[in-house]
Amino acid sequence: METQRLLQFFALGLILLLLWTSWEEQYGNPFTQPQATEERTEQEGAAEAPGPAEPAPSGETGEQRPAASPEEGDQAPTTAADERLPRGETIRVRTDMLDVEISTRGGDIRQADLLKHYQSLEQEQPFRLMSDELEHLFIAQSGLVPREGDGPGPRSTFELATDRQSFELAEGEDTLEVPLVWEGDNGIRVTKRYTFHRDSYVVDLVHEVENTSGADWNAYQFAQLRSTDIDDSSSWFIYTYTGGVIHGEEESYTKFSFSDMHDEDIARDLTNGWAAIVQHYFVGAWIPPRGQTHRYYSRALDNNQYLLGMSSPRKTIAAGDSGRFEHKLWVGPKDQERLAAAADGLELTVDYGWLTILSKPLFIALSWIHSVIGNWGWSIVILTLGIKLAFYKLSETSYRSMARMRKLQPRMQQLKERYGDDRQALNQAMMKMYKEEKVNPLGGCLPILVQIPVFIALYWVLLESVELRHAPFMLWINDLSSPDPYYVLPLLMGLSMFLQQKLNPAPMDPIQQRIMMALPFAFTVFFMFFPAGLVLYWVVNNTLSIAQQWFITRRMEKTATE
Repeated sequence: METQRLLQFFALGLILLLLWTSWEEQYGNPFTQPQATEERTEQEGAAEAPGPAEPAPSGETGEQRPAASPEEGDQAPTTAADERLPRGETIRVRTDMLDVEISTRGGDIRQADLLKHYQSLEQEQPFRLMSDELEHLFIAQSGLVPREGDGPGPRSTFELATDRQSFELAEGEDTLEVPLVWEGDNGIRVTKRYTFHRDSYVVDLVHEVENTSGADWNAYQFAQLRSTDIDDSSSWFIYTYTGGVIHGEEESYTKFSFSDMHDEDIARDLTNGWAAIVQHYFVGAWIPPRGQTHRYYSRALDNNQYLLGMSSPRKTIAAGDSGRFEHKLWVGPKDQERLAAAADGLELTVDYGWLTILSKPLFIALSWIHSVIGNWGWSIVILTLGIKLAFYKLSETSYRSMARMRKLQPRMQQLKERYGDDRQALNQAMMKMYKEEKVNPLGGCLPILVQIPVFIALYWVLLESVELRHAPFMLWINDLSSPDPYYVLPLLMGLSMFLQQKLNPAPMDPIQQRIMMALPFAFTVFFMFFPAGLVLYWVVNNTLSIAQQWFITRRMEKTATE
C-alpha cells in the first residue's frame, strides 16, 4: 500500500463523509409540523408561553410552576415572507455595534442588525441576525410569570418610560438604557430595562418590580429565543450545525436540533449555564445570573417555530417592597474572545467538534499571524507552512518510503508479469523482495496518519471562523468564506493533486490506476463549491508537499550515485 494512495483515499472518504452528513441533516430526517389541537379565535402567531410545566425552586418542595400552553388566539396561518408577528409600537436603538428594534408588545427584541457585518459583499447592508418576519423568525422574548394574577408576558403591552421613540449611543457614552413600564391592576409595577454597551454584543436585561399592593407577590422570570427552523447552509457540500444548544455545569454543550425539539420537549436544571440558537457564523444566547440554577426548556410550536429558553427560581416581593430579575442577551457573531468574556463556555458555539483540543491552538496561531501581517489569506499560507515544517521529519520518513517503493516499481512489474493471476505467489514474491531490500511498504503510513487529525482540525478552523467571512485575500478573491468565483484555486488544487500522483509509484492494478487518475478531476469539481479559504489551504499544502517530496527524492538519488 503506497502512502500517497492511503492519503488520497482518506481525503476522498472525508469529502464523502461531509457530503453524507450534510445530506442526512438537511434531507434525511423529514417531519411534519404538528397540527393545532384546539380552535383559535384570532390569527396572530404561534404560542408565546414560557415553557413546559416546571418544578418549584428549592424551598418550595412539591409545588409546581404554572404549565405553559398555547395561548388562545395565537395560532399563525401560513404567511407571506414579509408578514410579521403582531407588534405594538416600535422602539429603535442604535449603538456602534447593533441596530435593534424593540416592540412594546411583550418588550421583545424583534429585530437586530449587526453593523460590523454585511449581509453580503454585493449588498453592503448590515447583517440581520434577528427578525420578526414569520418566514425567517428569530426573536428574543422575556417576562415574568406570577403565581397568581397577571404579569408582564409576551402579549403584554409596555409603555415607554420616556417620550423618546428612538435611542442612539452618543459620542463619549459607554452605555445606553431603554426603560419600558408595565402596570397591572393589582398594584404591581414592572420596569423592563435594556442596557446596551459600547463595543459589545451583550445586552443587559433587568425586570425591576415595585409591589405597591397589600400582599406579597411571587413570580419567576423566563427568557427564551423563538425561531423558525433556520437553513443557514451556504451549500449542501458544506454543512455546519444550525439549531439549539444548552450548556451548564451539570451538562456541557448539548445540542438540540430543531428536529430534536420537534420530537420531544427538553427540560433540564442547569447551573451557571446559557441557552443559544446558533447559525454558521452568528449566535443568539440568553445568559442567566451566575450562581443560580435555572430550568432550561424547549417547545415545538406550529408553523415550523420553536422555543428554547430558561426560567429562574421563584422570588417573592413583599408588600411595599421592590425586587429585580436579571439576564443577559448575546446577539452577535461567533467572536471567540468576546464570547468567552460574556459567559463560561459560550465560545464553544464555535463548534470544532471532537478535534477542539487541536483546533483551538490552530485558531490562536492563525489569529496571531493575522495580527502581525493583517491578511487572513496570507495567514493561512504561513500557518500551513508552519505545520509542514513542524511535521517535516515525519513527512520525510513517508517520502523516503515512497521513493524506495518507486525505485522497486520495475521489479514489481516484472513479478506481476511472471506470476500473472496467481495472487498468492505474487504476494509471497513481493514480500521476499521487500525483505531483501529492507523496505517496509507501510513505512510511510504512520507519519501521514499522525498528521491527518491536524489537517482535519485546521479544516474546521477555516470553516467555522467568522473572521474569514468576507475577508479578502488578493486579486479576485475578496471573500475567503465563499467559493472562488473564477475557479482558479480549485483548478490549481486539482493540478497539484495530479502532480503529486506523478511523483508516487502507480498502483499495479489497472482499475486502481484509473481510479487514482480520476480523483484529481473529481476533487476539482468538489472544491469548486468549497470556501476559497479551505481551497487555498489545500493548494498550499499540496504545493509544499510536492516541493518537499521532490527535494527528498533528489537528495536520495544524489546520495545513491555518490
